[in-house]
Amino acid sequence: MAEIVLVRHGQTEWSKAGRHTGRTDIELTADGEQQAREVGLKLVGREFAAVLCSPRGRAQRTAKLAGLRVTAIDDDLAEWDYGDYEGITTKEIHETAPDWYLWDDGVPGGETPDQIGARIDRVLTKAKEHLEHGDVALVAHGHALRVVGARWIEEPVRVGGRLRLDTATMCRLGFEHGRPVILEWNSR
Repeated sequence: MAEIVLVRHGQTEWSKAGRHTGRTDIELTADGEQQAREVGLKLVGREFAAVLCSPRGRAQRTAKLAGLRVTAIDDDLAEWDYGDYEGITTKEIHETAPDWYLWDDGVPGGETPDQIGARIDRVLTKAKEHLEHGDVALVAHGHALRVVGARWIEEPVRVGGRLRLDTATMCRLGFEHGRPVILEWNSR
């Protein structure tokens, strides 16, 4: 059966520093560009019926360097909207909101878990339409793709908080006995 392959973009200065990066379009570092090329090596020989990509430049650049031909830019694959927390770290957030947890609380001035969950559910609906023609790749961001993993296995958004996803890694989603499963996660 066909699979959905997730590719997280390569390192940026903000991802390296642990800064929440949603709407801000940060370029890949030199290391991030190399990471993107390396994740592409894991994809050599694979053909995709569709490659859906976030509108952010860091995701599109990763797709290009990984050798993927993007078939559609999908706004629903953009990273979690961090609102008031854009550009700051969790440690900094905890200085004023010590109990804050993205996966339960969402973000002031940004998205709630239900809002990003609805976006990702739309992405998965689109991806499933292409699966009858072959594998599908989704190129996006850490938290958004963690939500993809959770929603694929029919779990709430908060389960994404338990699915670590490093920069320029690959994941595979598929089926076992007709049920959606995670086949591979956070692979380099």
